[in-house]
Amino acid sequence: MRTSGTRRAVAATAAAALLLMVLTACDGARSSAGAEAGRATRTPSAGAAEVTRIPGVGDRWHARIPATSEQVVAVYGDGRDSPDATVVFYGKRGSTWERVHSWPAHNGKRGWTTDHHEGDNRSPVGVFTLSDAGGVRADPGAKLPYTRSPGFAAPRSWAESHWHDFDYVIAIDYNRVKGTPPNDPTRPEGRSRGGSIWLHMDHGSGTSACVSLSESAMRFLLRTLDPARHPVVVMGDRADLRRSH
Repeated sequence: MRTSGTRRAVAATAAAALLLMVLTACDGARSSAGAEAGRATRTPSAGAAEVTRIPGVGDRWHARIPATSEQVVAVYGDGRDSPDATVVFYGKRGSTWERVHSWPAHNGKRGWTTDHHEGDNRSPVGVFTLSDAGGVRADPGAKLPYTRSPGFAAPRSWAESHWHDFDYVIAIDYNRVKGTPPNDPTRPEGRSRGGSIWLHMDHGSGTSACVSLSESAMRFLLRTLDPARHPVVVMGDRADLRRSH
């Protein structure tokens, strides 16, 4: 009995020691993290300061993001003449922009331009509001006003890979009237300036001027972009987006 009791006492002592070690290690990790956080708060690094701005966007375009905007769809084009891009969705909490989601995407097949015209096959660089949505398919739960219409359907003369491009679309407010369906043909700045530039579903290559994403990305954006949070798209090739002037 004494041997059994002794063994239990030793086991209990060992368990207590192990528990103390674990607690000390966890507390040490928390203390270390707290100290690091404290130092970062007192002397922010360049990376920490960046969260109060949309990363990769210089003064020229950042100044055009409305102060009321709390949602940004950032389209980072790979290059001025490239059709490939990455889309990142940012949400604002207080004064901080949080990266929420990102997806591969495509833009105009000839790249980007700050002087877009009809038929140039380049996407316009800039900051544009996002006000209206629609598509061939039923509303997936969009917060933006959503118009369902067969009028969005891509012509069947197009390659079959493009037939579902406009199942879901979000209008980019470039040369259009806000508060109208995305396929409203009105062009306030004239037809030569182009129009009907949308976020829409991807077919695997460059577009005429739109930005295309996967179906899951479009459904996420449709369900997340909220007119009460004044969403905008900031779009362009990475070099132009970084411009300060």
